[in-house]
Amino acid sequence: MLLMRIGAPGAEKPAVRASESHYVDVSDLVTDFDEAFFGNGGIERIAGPVGERIAGGDVRPFGDQRIGAPIARPHQLLCIGLNYSDHAAETGAAVPTEPILFNKSPNTLIGPNDDVRIPRGATTTDWEVELGIVIGRRTSYLDSVDDARDVIAGYVLVNDVSEREFQMERGGQWVKGKSAETFNPAGPWLATPDEIPDVNDLDMWLDVNGVRRQTGNTRTMIFDPYFVVHHLSQFLVLEPGDLINTGTPPGVGLGMRPPVYLAAGDVMTLGIERLGSARQTVVGPR
Repeated sequence: MLLMRIGAPGAEKPAVRASESHYVDVSDLVTDFDEAFFGNGGIERIAGPVGERIAGGDVRPFGDQRIGAPIARPHQLLCIGLNYSDHAAETGAAVPTEPILFNKSPNTLIGPNDDVRIPRGATTTDWEVELGIVIGRRTSYLDSVDDARDVIAGYVLVNDVSEREFQMERGGQWVKGKSAETFNPAGPWLATPDEIPDVNDLDMWLDVNGVRRQTGNTRTMIFDPYFVVHHLSQFLVLEPGDLINTGTPPGVGLGMRPPVYLAAGDVMTLGIERLGSARQTVVGPR
């Protein structure tokens, strides 16, 4: 299934994508795609009714409705840094020997086509197309990498927007450069694992103002999604609905010579195979 949330910010309703132009409203079956939904077998519970509604033509057109992030605000939003060797090289960093972990504020989460706002005093705001993992049940101390497959609810397209000066020159605290409002657009949908034949072979891309900046594939990850989930489970408890951003391929503004960063009016378009595409306009500070 392809899970979506549709409606104004703060008033999104859960839905399932039925086709390019139509969806199934499931707001009578579930309150939201949140911790309670994922942690209590929500995906399995709605699968039958969704299939029946699609077969019976009980679908609605998207029209011009806003698409929100496909999950409600998570308990935690975790990120893996420098997870593509060629991206590490372009930033001048050593290839990590185990996953680099940092976090973003969960309230950075916005819809796939919402505006991205440059923070006050920022001049080095950057883009990062990434594969996101959504956790499906409370998880800690997984015994093996293969066990991670059973705790993943699905995958989502994300843009790990970053303010580089805040990230690298303000005391070495990456979270400072990652947690500004609007810095984690996600969606348009969450694809359950059965929708993804091979999560380790998905093409990904990002353009700025129509110019291709990033081209990559998840097969060049240093640590694949299953390894990442298993590894993190050894250090912290993962909760249902948690979002994990898994790193970006090369082509970020920081890696260009000279570096190129976002400005108000710029438009980012990005996508990952089977996870759809998104479009975000950059706006200035409040």
